[in-house]
Amino acid sequence: MTQQAPDGGMAAYQPAHFQLEMRGPIAVVTLNRPEKKNPLTFESYAELRDYFRALRDAEDVQGVVVRGAGGNFCSGGDVFEIIEPLTKRDMKGLLQFTRMTGDLVLAIRNCRQPVIAAVEGVCAGAGAMIALASDLRLGAPDAKTAFLFARVGLAGCDMGACAMLPRVIGQGRASELLFSGRSMSADEGERWGFFNRLVDKDRLTEEAIALARSLAEGPNFAHMMTKTMLNREWDMSLEAAIEAEAQAQAICMQTQDFTRAFEAFAAKQKPVFEGD
Repeated sequence: MTQQAPDGGMAAYQPAHFQLEMRGPIAVVTLNRPEKKNPLTFESYAELRDYFRALRDAEDVQGVVVRGAGGNFCSGGDVFEIIEPLTKRDMKGLLQFTRMTGDLVLAIRNCRQPVIAAVEGVCAGAGAMIALASDLRLGAPDAKTAFLFARVGLAGCDMGACAMLPRVIGQGRASELLFSGRSMSADEGERWGFFNRLVDKDRLTEEAIALARSLAEGPNFAHMMTKTMLNREWDMSLEAAIEAEAQAQAICMQTQDFTRAFEAFAAKQKPVFEGD
């Protein structure tokens, strides 16, 4: 179980199964098993899930960048530490695992901070789902993203892929990737809308941190509300969505940041947001 720092924040948290560096208010999460292209284990899945869950109430973290060490993002679940043990589990044990992996996606989507994936090299399986669950994705030109579940005899409907991927790149393109398990090139990913933009490899992490910092310097209460509504409106009618947004925006209009923005505009100055 991830433990919060004594002050209720998460900046001082020291993970056991990934690296964590604070760059101001931005948490840089690095998957760090470069010798195997950063695969996940049962333990790293669980710790990542718990970490993102705890971020929901963390006031000292205003943005998250997820990256991989050694030139690759993440190769998915470790073949010998996850896949092989799963072949020996009964249905109860398998469902326990698949629910845990899905809970990681939910934790990323439900934390209030914007999450940015900095993707280079191999981004496969569960790694592709971590990238997909992020709010924004920057890709290096060598990024190869594969939802390769079909290649190991599994359905493409894993960790929310069938719900989320069509919304990002379209139903037909998502169907192709999920049925075939083939890699999506960086150029395809940008053209199809998976990547917000491509960035040279040597600038990828710094660009992702800069993007996270620019969001953190904005009205982060309002950003939290935007993320919340992006999640909630997936299954709403247009009428329900418009009403929900009316209520959400009225709440934002009660914040000091809204007043600060008006006063700065009137004074022809740049607003300084404080998140309240």
